[in-house]
Amino acid sequence: MTKTRLFRLWLVLGSVFMVFLIIVYWDNVGTAHFYLHTSFPRPHPLAPLLTPTHGAEKEFTSDVDAFLQKLLGGSLKQNAPSGKRTEQPSVPTSNRPVLSNAEESVRGYDWSTRDAQQGPDPGGQQAERRSVLRGLCANASFVFPTKERSFDDIPNYELNHLIVDDRHGVIYCYVPKVACTNWKRVMIVLSESLLDRGAPYRDPLDIPREYVHNSSTHLTFNKFWRRYGKFSRHLMKIKLKKYTKFLFVRDPFVRLISAFRSKFQLENEEFYRKFAVPMLKMYANRSGLPTSVSEAFSAGLKVSFANFIQYLLDPRTEKLAPFNEHWRQVHRLCHPCQIDYDFVGKLETLDQDAAQLLRLLKVDNLLHFPPSYRNRTASSWEEDWFATIPLAWRQQLYKLYEADFVLFGYPKPENLLRD
Repeated sequence: MTKTRLFRLWLVLGSVFMVFLIIVYWDNVGTAHFYLHTSFPRPHPLAPLLTPTHGAEKEFTSDVDAFLQKLLGGSLKQNAPSGKRTEQPSVPTSNRPVLSNAEESVRGYDWSTRDAQQGPDPGGQQAERRSVLRGLCANASFVFPTKERSFDDIPNYELNHLIVDDRHGVIYCYVPKVACTNWKRVMIVLSESLLDRGAPYRDPLDIPREYVHNSSTHLTFNKFWRRYGKFSRHLMKIKLKKYTKFLFVRDPFVRLISAFRSKFQLENEEFYRKFAVPMLKMYANRSGLPTSVSEAFSAGLKVSFANFIQYLLDPRTEKLAPFNEHWRQVHRLCHPCQIDYDFVGKLETLDQDAAQLLRLLKVDNLLHFPPSYRNRTASSWEEDWFATIPLAWRQQLYKLYEADFVLFGYPKPENLLRD
């Protein structure tokens, strides 16, 4: 009996030691620039370990859980980067990117800087937004799909919008068409996940757009399984507890209009082939369509806004595949009832919110939020865009995005939902 106990003890201690060695090894040879807030190195995807006997399985798991909690959570300090921070030079004013006339017209860039309000939480705005969000998530009478599931119930592929910066303890859930390009640039600078001639980028606007939206540039939650195996959810929960979590949102209908304008009014080969061609065939009765978007545009073949709304409302659409991220509901991208966000920014107050968030993260001395474009897709345009859309469609569309309107405090567009 004594020998059996000693063997089990040796097996558990040996396995834990193996995990520790793997972590140290990966930190020494790994090439990714993702760091933890601890004096210990970053974990490597776990190699197959010695499997404990059936009787020791439960003991082994609990010991490793405790070890990981101590390793990853013990010395973690929210909003404090690991290591000694070197003083950064003042952030220079960046040049405006070169854009085509068509893109300039549709996107409506305005690179002038604006002074943001400097209060810690002007008018208690953040407290109010978070309070509304938490209250609605706890309100049993407010129901929408996926609301009641737990974080463990969220499929791994649905966690691909949660970008992690381990150096500063930050998690950002990006929402397309809500300044996500520039927030991704900020996350690249903070995490130092991308190098330029051997050195990390310091100015967000120096980062080329094609790298910003390359998924390999960012560490996201959906990649944890490949790296950490069975421990991935444990690590996610530790980070969600310790790190500062933020997202930016926008009026849902205005976001839809913006998505339509950028993906279907500009020449985009991918979106033409994947979305525009099926829409034109199904809702515009077109056949024999050109194979390229340039040929289609030259022939005057473009998806109309009404075609786009039909596509969104068609029950067959999501039977084939989930909504594309550019028009998928925010609550499906960021899971606000499963993740307790510390900061909820809005595009409508972007300058003020960005400055406030960078101060909250204690990185406002390292960088400034890039001078942001003023997208001309404004709320005042909604009536014009929806003027030709039948009332019944507008009402159905609101039901489809109602959870986003309510959760993030956007008023119901009554003027669009009645005759």
